[in-house]
Amino acid sequence: MLKHQTRLFKALSDPNRLRIIKMLQVKPLCVCEVTEILGLAASTVSTHLTILKKAGFVEDYKEGKWINYSLTKNISKPEISTLITALHFLLEGDEVIKSDRVKLGFVDRIEITKK
Repeated sequence: MLKHQTRLFKALSDPNRLRIIKMLQVKPLCVCEVTEILGLAASTVSTHLTILKKAGFVEDYKEGKWINYSLTKNISKPEISTLITALHFLLEGDEVIKSDRVKLGFVDRIEITKK
């Protein structure tokens, strides 16, 4: 049991993973969109998403040629939904999170893939 909780908190221990969770609270995103907002390499973003997925915070689904990531809808794990709710309130006033939200309004996967 403790191993599972440790995985949850390790997944939340990185600022970029917290930023990803906050972005996914707004809408599902693909790797290229997250990469554009965070300014990280796609491989690094993929690693962060994999860690969040293994911990149970994130799920993915295919939509055409895109793989979208969203917050999990698995309500059988109340600790996940409790932590996501807590993060909603704890990080809402953070300036980096606010900046990410602004960027979310302008990020366009079609334009990104044209670069």
